[in-house]
Amino acid sequence: MSEHYLSTYLNDHLSGSVAAVELLGELDKHYANTPIGDFARELRSEIEADQTVLESLMARVHVTRSLPRKATAWLAARMTDLKLQLDDHRGGALRLLEILEALSLGIEGKRSLWRALEKASEVNLAIRVLDYANLQRRAEGQRAEVEAFRLEAAKEAFGSPPIAEKG
Repeated sequence: MSEHYLSTYLNDHLSGSVAAVELLGELDKHYANTPIGDFARELRSEIEADQTVLESLMARVHVTRSLPRKATAWLAARMTDLKLQLDDHRGGALRLLEILEALSLGIEGKRSLWRALEKASEVNLAIRVLDYANLQRRAEGQRAEVEAFRLEAAKEAFGSPPIAEKG
């Protein structure tokens, strides 16, 4: 039973990373040649590297990639993007804020993945192959960077509207 649980857990996290890569691709495209676009491109590369680490662990413990989960993650990312476009059809600060918030939550989930696997590696030697402390630190750094952009987007999205001149 534990192999099934591990397979499900790892595939769920891999699927989440697929959705994150899709959202970051949208940010990169929409904000090309801006600080947020540059950040999205760099973070996307880091998350793809984390995917590679996860996929190598999956291969080591003979967990196959779940194509239905991957397809569902891709579809969820598309639906999320559609929802965000409906919320902020101009593609402005609210859309950016919500994308960054979703990414922040996903990165926290990834940090939790590494913590859980580190703990489980005490009883499952097959997964005792990664530097989980380093992976957790990397996730914490990624989340801190996203948070800085997220808070700036919140200021822009929820800032005071311009004061109308009285005539």
